[in-house]
Amino acid sequence: MEGPSTNNALSSMAKDGNFPAVYPVGPLLNLAGGGKIFDKKNRDRILEWLDAQEAAESVVFLCFGNLGSFGAEQVKEIALGLEESGVKFLWALRKPPPEGKVSTPGEFTDPQEILLEGFLSRIGARGLVCGWAPQAEILAHRAIRGFVSHCGWNSILEALLFGVPIAAWPMYAEQQANAFYLVEDLKLAAGLKMNYSLGQMDLVTAREIQNAVELLMNGADDEVVKMRARVGEIKKMARAAVGEDGASSQAVGRLMSDMCRK
Repeated sequence: MEGPSTNNALSSMAKDGNFPAVYPVGPLLNLAGGGKIFDKKNRDRILEWLDAQEAAESVVFLCFGNLGSFGAEQVKEIALGLEESGVKFLWALRKPPPEGKVSTPGEFTDPQEILLEGFLSRIGARGLVCGWAPQAEILAHRAIRGFVSHCGWNSILEALLFGVPIAAWPMYAEQQANAFYLVEDLKLAAGLKMNYSLGQMDLVTAREIQNAVELLMNGADDEVVKMRARVGEIKKMARAAVGEDGASSQAVGRLMSDMCRK
């Protein structure tokens, strides 16, 4: 997927004889849903809820990757922020691994064990709290308007491919750098909690979450409108790149031709 800055970099490398040939390919995505596509019961529950939303682009999706989970204090802040926002939401809430144990998050038997008392009753049909979620299918759904994300690279690519603006909440690994590039450089996302110091996990307050969700879903100021327009343009570029005659397909063709000549 090429843009102005990418084209400039590629042109610079092509003119410098010290660089080997570069073949820009992508975006490369696994849209089948990953290794847990067999969780059909949960998938069907989520998609049925989304299908029941009468208005298009009316739901914000919160999901934080395969390793994303929060302790009780942060979960309560998220819940309060969503409740106060009044926005429809789908929240992929994962259970943290036991303290001191390195493993992937699990699933809550009953999310009420960590949520605010009475939260699910108060929000009613306005929101759905789930565990694992088929992220690509959800982002492709007509009901989704915004995505609160940890800014893992696959999540960013999926969101852009389906034209869904992001509220960036980076947590670990390369996510701070991804979020900075997305928010500050490309202007394709809004910053929810922009702490670029690795390992720093400050509590994100309910008000911060509420403000970010409301901005993402209902923001009408000039910058938000421009951000949505840019995301729409990137969606078109991404789909064109991986099309039959797109830049990515052509690059793969050049790679194959060059390999056959050697």
